Parts: sequence; structure tokens; C-alpha cells
Amino acid sequence: METPRTPYAPPSPASQPPSAASAAPIIALVDDDRNILASVQMTLEAEGFTVHTYTDGESALQGITSRPVSLAVLDVKMPRMDGMELLQRLRARSNLPVIFLTSKDEELDQLMGLRLGADDYITKPFSQRLLIERIRALLRRQDASRAEATGAAAVGSAIVRGKLSLDETRHQCLWDGQDIALTVTEFLLVKALALRPGMVKSRDQLIDAAYGDNIYVDDRTIDSHIKRVRKKFRQVDDEFNQIETLYGIGYRYRDE
Repeated sequence: METPRTPYAPPSPASQPPSAASAAPIIALVDDDRNILASVQMTLEAEGFTVHTYTDGESALQGITSRPVSLAVLDVKMPRMDGMELLQRLRARSNLPVIFLTSKDEELDQLMGLRLGADDYITKPFSQRLLIERIRALLRRQDASRAEATGAAAVGSAIVRGKLSLDETRHQCLWDGQDIALTVTEFLLVKALALRPGMVKSRDQLIDAAYGDNIYVDDRTIDSHIKRVRKKFRQVDDEFNQIETLYGIGYRYRDE
């Protein structure tokens, strides 16, 4: 029986590592190449991150389960449990932010990683500076969403569109009262569309909403995220059709 998923929530002081506002974010770095692990760990720690390293997916799953982290960086090809399976196992437990490492020009790996729930991906060989920028960008998106949610909660506002309810404080998405476990990126995409129902959002606008400025993401990345979002909603409502595709233009949330 599949373990029920729970929405990813900011760590509590008692049981999980503190947030970036009070302590260094903790990064799980998973790669079977020990040279890459040592090099990237040194770079990340020099940038102020705390790093937990793992050389295979099985030990990473055990480690992340017992010592929760702020974000995970996963390689694809690893012994004992590869990155694809590890990503699936993590997604069965939470919506921890995940950056996927994939081989250069292996588009299948990239698309599979996104369809399994990765928030972002980087192709090897990669610039360590690029990895740091992507990590910081994903953590900023998460922190910004929480900060905005705190302000919204203070005035009692929520995003409600028919059967859809988005609670940013809890990072919770409900459809007709049923929980939809979304990743950080997926949540931000649904929010961007639901905020302006009936209005078309281009892929570039959705990239800005989900990834922020100055981050290059292929258009197909957004398409993969949207497909996964629809699949999640249709698992609880097979008639879900609120997110419409306007071919060659973008997407919109239907105005009911």
C-alpha cells in the first residue's frame, strides 16, 4: 500500500531543521561520484549551506527520512536505488523541494524527472555557480510564498475558485475538500493561474511566476509541470478541466 503523501510544510523547531531565516538551509546532495560530492559540498558550505551527502539512493532515502532537509539535489544514475526511484519515494512522503541532475542532452531524463515531481533540473556537466543560483532561487520562491501567505492570513484572505482552495500558510491545495499534494513549483503555477481566472498566462509569464526573474527554463518544462498538475487533480476528480491549454499561447484557469 502506498504511503499517504502529506503536503510539504516548513520545518518546526522541535522536530525539523530551522528555516533559512534562523539557520543555514540544509541540502541533501546525492551522487555516486565522490569527487563531485566533495567538490560541491565544499562549495555549498562556503556559501553558508549545511550539506548532507549520500552516494546512493537507498542511504539517501533513509537519511532524509530521519534527518529532514530544506532541499534535495539528486543525480539520476546511482547504485542500490537510482534518482528516479528515489524521487518517487520522496514524493510518496512529502513535497520536499528537489533539483534533479541529469546527463547532458538526455531529454528523456529531464522530462521524466519533471513528470515524477522534480521542481527543477540541471544538466551535467554543470557550473557549481549555476547550481547555487538554482538552489537559492528555489528556496527564495518557497520563502516568498510563505511570507506572502503570512500576510494574507493576517487579513483573513484565501484563494478560492469554486472547488479549488489554496492555503499558502499551510502550502495546502484542496479540490472539493480533497487534498492535492503539490510541489513548490506546482503550487506557484496553480496560484498564478487561479489568481486571474479567464486570463491567459503565457509560458514566459508562468516561468516568471514559478521560477523568478533571470532563471532560464525551457518552455517544455512548464508543459511537463502542467501535465503533472492535471494528473494530480484528475486522481481525485476525473472530470477536472479547469486548466485550459491555448495552443501556441499559454494556459488559463477557467472562469466559472
